[in-house]
Amino acid sequence: ALPISQAVRLSKELSIPHISTGDLFRENISKDTELGKKAKSYTNEGKLVPDEIVLQMLFDRVSRPDAANGYLLDGFPRTIPQAEALDKQLGATKLIVLDLEVPDDTILKRALGRLTCGSCGEMFNHHFSPPKKEGICDKCRGELKKRADDTLEVIQERLRVYHEQTKPLESFYEKKGLLHRVDGTQSPDLVYQSLLEKLKPENQKRGG
Repeated sequence: ALPISQAVRLSKELSIPHISTGDLFRENISKDTELGKKAKSYTNEGKLVPDEIVLQMLFDRVSRPDAANGYLLDGFPRTIPQAEALDKQLGATKLIVLDLEVPDDTILKRALGRLTCGSCGEMFNHHFSPPKKEGICDKCRGELKKRADDTLEVIQERLRVYHEQTKPLESFYEKKGLLHRVDGTQSPDLVYQSLLEKLKPENQKRGG
């Protein structure tokens, strides 16, 4: 998945919507749509929402007018079956796949040091981009907090699932000639420029 700050910058620069499955879940559940009701029945029981429902939400979203000239999929697909279903839906439509490469130890450090402002949502990192005053947001002076699920055990489990289910997508898309690798350990501005270069209008009809 792209860091939210990168996704927002790319979406604005390219004038295409940023679409994440998390946002789709929240939108459908808050609007109490039929798909939202189905998704909620699984999440309430702590179960994974089946691919069929996730895909229905996604395809409904990308059929809207604002996605007619392309869209940025964030954190999707996550598994080979999802990728195959996406391929089937897109047909001959151009897909650009971005692989933001970051070593596991750096991911751990970033996640464990992550701080979010409870008031404005601004993000900081204890190790890489600390606030000027500890525990206080530079932007609005709100209180900075750690996410409850940013624990060593939870992050290690996320990485285990990633390597088991999502990592195989690299070879899946590489064989199709669609994979573009970007060094995620660069500075945020260099990462952004690298991502933007891969998504220039002459290469992009559907950003993924």
